[in-house]
Amino acid sequence: MTTSSSTIKNEDLLALKSYITAADATQYNSLAATTLVLDLTHSNLNQRHAEIRFDKHDTVDCLRQKIHQKTGTPPHMQHLQLKATAGGNIFYEILPEMESERKLGYYNLPLGANVHCVDLDPYSSSAGGAYENTALVEKYKMSDEEYDKRKGTLRDWGRQKKEENPEFSLMKHAKEHAQLVEARRFYKESGSVKEGFEFDESSGLIIRAEDESDNAIQTSKPKSDAEIEYGPESIQHLTLKDRCQVQPGSRRGEIAYIGQIDDLGGGGHWVGVILDEPLGRSDGCVNSVRYFEAPGPNRGGFFRGKNVESGNFPEIDIFASDSEDEL
Repeated sequence: MTTSSSTIKNEDLLALKSYITAADATQYNSLAATTLVLDLTHSNLNQRHAEIRFDKHDTVDCLRQKIHQKTGTPPHMQHLQLKATAGGNIFYEILPEMESERKLGYYNLPLGANVHCVDLDPYSSSAGGAYENTALVEKYKMSDEEYDKRKGTLRDWGRQKKEENPEFSLMKHAKEHAQLVEARRFYKESGSVKEGFEFDESSGLIIRAEDESDNAIQTSKPKSDAEIEYGPESIQHLTLKDRCQVQPGSRRGEIAYIGQIDDLGGGGHWVGVILDEPLGRSDGCVNSVRYFEAPGPNRGGFFRGKNVESGNFPEIDIFASDSEDEL
């Protein structure tokens, strides 16, 4: 005995299906004897208008007006196909401008029957996915230069904060904000205050505890792990425009940027490389700030200095071969 590929074997899914379909047999029991429940579909649309209610005394013209309201196809352009279920066989067809005054009860439609409208208008506004395909909608695109000139943007706010505090970075700010939100959640659930935070009596909120050294000249401020591991020493063996090879993957390219990027990874110093092949993850931008110009979206990458080796690494000719077995 063969089992259909559509058979559900998962017990949880079977239980869920049973729960959802338990009342299917009685779903129309509370309807009046003259009520019709129809599903409306359209030749140009993927959407289905489910369980639209009519009365058996409503006319075909009333049905057409409802379809016009929901799909935009005028009554004189509607070729109606009546089916017992969506996707089922057609048992009756109503051509445009015919049987308009006939009652829906005449067709003996079962509850849940499907009325499919074929749009005969060659210039229909719904043709070609015009109502549903969002790919057809022209998207507004702003150039990086235009965005950079705008005031009140996140980038503009970040610049202002950077002027106030040269050590400010959006990534650091986001991290500290997330820590504050977590500290407030923790206090709300447990009544305890996390280390590094305190309860502010005036506002009734958890705030970050002030560090006395914040207002002093921090000449002895301890370095972060990123500053220690990825400081200037990590990139001092590299020079701009040098050919290089980066790991992982032994990818080759040219060094296009060397310097500190606070908004990338854990901060610290990074090396920007224009790769010979599209094996990177960047085009030279980090959070809309351009550090170098890559010839394509995957032709650039940022790497830690320890993963970059400069030297005689010419571009690999993929058609070249040293093998005598291949000519």
